[in-house]
Amino acid sequence: MLRKIFTTLFFSSLIMLPSMAQTAEVPKTGDEELFRYILVLIFGLIIFMLFLVVLILFQLTLVVSNKVAGKEEVPAEERTTIWQRIAGLKPISKEKDLLLKEDFDGISELDNPVPGWFNAFFYGTISFGILYLLVFHVWRTSDLQNGEYDKEMQIAEVKKEAYLKTVASNIDETSVKLSTNEQDLAKGKDVFIAQCAACHGQQAQGIVGPNLTDEYWLHGGKINDVFKTIKYGVPAKGMIAWEKQLNPLQMQQVASYILSLQGSNPPNAKEPQGDKVDTKQLSMN
Repeated sequence: MLRKIFTTLFFSSLIMLPSMAQTAEVPKTGDEELFRYILVLIFGLIIFMLFLVVLILFQLTLVVSNKVAGKEEVPAEERTTIWQRIAGLKPISKEKDLLLKEDFDGISELDNPVPGWFNAFFYGTISFGILYLLVFHVWRTSDLQNGEYDKEMQIAEVKKEAYLKTVASNIDETSVKLSTNEQDLAKGKDVFIAQCAACHGQQAQGIVGPNLTDEYWLHGGKINDVFKTIKYGVPAKGMIAWEKQLNPLQMQQVASYILSLQGSNPPNAKEPQGDKVDTKQLSMN
């Protein structure tokens, strides 16, 4: 009988959880993970309440079965409750044997034994502490928080580089977009200084190559045009193709950096060459 009741309550609680998860609305501005923790807490409280109900039913069933069988009820002072079993306490009838000889102002104390599970837990924590000390500070077979953080950062950096390579492989002269990200522009500047400044100048003012800071362009002034010029070069005028030396992401960064120099008016700028292109159009393409 009791087993049937417990089974029914248990499976009822399992059925309730999906319905709670479906009907409960996840806060739009809250943390979903926190919401899940709260949901699990509520479910745990429900299980605990069901456990208490089953415990009460068990006690009632035991009393009723004893009366039906005609068994004599155990006196309250000799009865051992579940809490006494958990706490390692003795029945009230045996408390006289547990009284300590010493007392204070007429107050006596019982010499109840420490529960076995508590001793096991206590010695377990000591063993865990010793093992933790050996593993992390003596043998050093595992990393502390700082070491784990450094490893996670290294893994994240590798994943980031792999992602950037994937993104870079999808960039070409038809799909390239103008970047205004400061990190991209800084990387584009580094590449420009290292590879392009010899012909275009440190400030893109133009030396052998044309001035890249004005509104005049020989091969188009949109991001797609600048990217294409960098990628394939202009062999007839001595500019090599950079597609083998730079990946698509680097070429996008360089092209974006060049377009960010529009209107900078560096000293000793070379005279305009090519066709005039609207600078507003540059920022939109």
